[in-house]
Amino acid sequence: MLTVISFIFVLGVTVFIHELGHFLFAKKAGVYVYEFSIGMGPIIYKRKSKKDETNYCIRLLPIGGFVSMAGEDMETDKDIPSDKQMFNKPWGSRALIIVAGVLFNFLLAIVLLFIVGLSQGVPNNKPIIASIDNNYPIVNTNIQAGDEIISINGSKISSIDMLTLKLQTLGKDGGKFSVLHSDGTTENINVTPAKVEVDGVITYRYGFGLDTKLSHGIIPSIKYAFTKTYSLLGQMVYIVKYLFTGKISVKSLAGPVGIFNVVGETAKTGFINLIYLIAYLCINVGFINIIPLPAFDGGRLLFLIIEKIKGSRVNPTVENAVHSVGFILLMILMIFITYNDILRLF
Repeated sequence: MLTVISFIFVLGVTVFIHELGHFLFAKKAGVYVYEFSIGMGPIIYKRKSKKDETNYCIRLLPIGGFVSMAGEDMETDKDIPSDKQMFNKPWGSRALIIVAGVLFNFLLAIVLLFIVGLSQGVPNNKPIIASIDNNYPIVNTNIQAGDEIISINGSKISSIDMLTLKLQTLGKDGGKFSVLHSDGTTENINVTPAKVEVDGVITYRYGFGLDTKLSHGIIPSIKYAFTKTYSLLGQMVYIVKYLFTGKISVKSLAGPVGIFNVVGETAKTGFINLIYLIAYLCINVGFINIIPLPAFDGGRLLFLIIEKIKGSRVNPTVENAVHSVGFILLMILMIFITYNDILRLF
């Protein structure tokens, strides 16, 4: 039950803040909003204020949400005044409505990470080695405690987040680590991992621990909120890159089932860790939505940019068809990811 409640809470907050961004900017621009909905599928709760045309709904499946606006797909609703149709609004207003969800996700993430920093302290995010395990091949290299990893195989490593992701792509042969020694000199060192099998799963470990000492205070927490958001965004850029280049398998992605398991495990470790997870998911959702692909906010923004460049609107039939195909492909991907999530349970 704790997992179910936590799952609804985590996804609910993440989705709500995203849709709230779209909703508030649509209202501010004077767009007629049919429905503000959290969740998908059948409606289990609906309210409509006498002063407001919008239906506020909660739907059965807590895996998404939407804001339904008049003229969103450039189709005229004869029952709604033309000045309340989204496609009749100025270009800038439409662009702000589209990106507002992403902006709200990022803003909430920054606020939540600030709270996490104040509550737990701010962990160091520089990839500085704190310890070396004598049971691993790394002990035979010149890498020592206090050294900072600045690149691997030529790829810059600026944070622990980036280091963690990069190590996942190296495989059994390891890589060339460029390290900054405590005396200020740099050195390129080939590091080979040790093969480790845990519960039937083979992984490769390097045998070093990282410096995660904590800082405390308001200023460090503010800095942490922004730098951690930036660091996680950078990590996600590389995840997309590695997915396209095949260094990371699509099978490693998590869907609703996978997130459900992560939320359940996180809930056992305390409420503040759930807050961090919400911040992480907000950054994830915001980043994914701004990618310029059909059916995402970024795809809709791309069509707006094309409109600005060519000086006229894109044929609505073409745009709607592109988004429809994109949505179908997205659903197929989600089914595939969910299938892999279920396989990992057994």
